[in-house]
Formats: sequence, structure tokens, C-alpha cells
Amino acid sequence: MRGWARRAVTYQVADDFAYAVNCHCSNCRRTTGSAFKPLAGIPSEKIGIVDGAESVMIYGDAAAPYIHCRICGSLLYAIVKDGTYAHVTMGTLVDTPSIRPTHHVFVASKAEWYEITDDLPQYAESD
Repeated sequence: MRGWARRAVTYQVADDFAYAVNCHCSNCRRTTGSAFKPLAGIPSEKIGIVDGAESVMIYGDAAAPYIHCRICGSLLYAIVKDGTYAHVTMGTLVDTPSIRPTHHVFVASKAEWYEITDDLPQYAESD
């Protein structure tokens, strides 16, 4: 599967995601500028930049970097869980993944103006 931001940065990721959630934490809301971030988790060795490395901007530290496009600022993915997993921002995927979000997390800190209207399970914090 491919993902990109303004075609300046292209990453390759296996369609072998372990989980997918809709995260409502304040960090995810702020990095996407939206009510929540749909993300899919995958072992970090299954994702990598294949084109446009010069347009990558990295925030955070070496143990938990956030990989952004330098041109548009889009968050492509973040390395989490002590470097073992990547949380891929599903909106940056070009190809349709086989996984769909299965639940909502950090609902206790969701945007007050947003109402969750689907039937997916909701967790106040992480699952």
C-alpha cells in the first residue's frame, strides 16, 4: 500500500495492520485539525519512506518520532510503543486498507462539539 502527502513524500506500508481505532485525544485532534484521527497500527519494520525523504519533517525524539510532510505539514505516521509500532494516519493512505477502525479511544477528552454517531465501542481512555 502507498501513502503520501501532496505527492512530495511517499511511504510504503504492508496491508497487514494489527488494529485500527478512532483516537479522540487532544494530541491527535490537534495534529489533524479534526475531531479525531483514524489510525492503523502496524509493526514499525513494515513501513518506510520510499520517495521524497528530503521533504520529510520529523518532530519528537528519536524514540518516538512523528513523521510529517515538510511541504504541507501532514502527519503521515508516528512511531510508538518504544519504537515497535507505527500509527499510520489513515487519511494519508492512497490505497484502501483491508482494516477499518473497530472502536473509539480517549473519548473522555473528545471535542465537546463533536457527537459520535456510530455504534463502535467507546473507551474513556485507551483500550
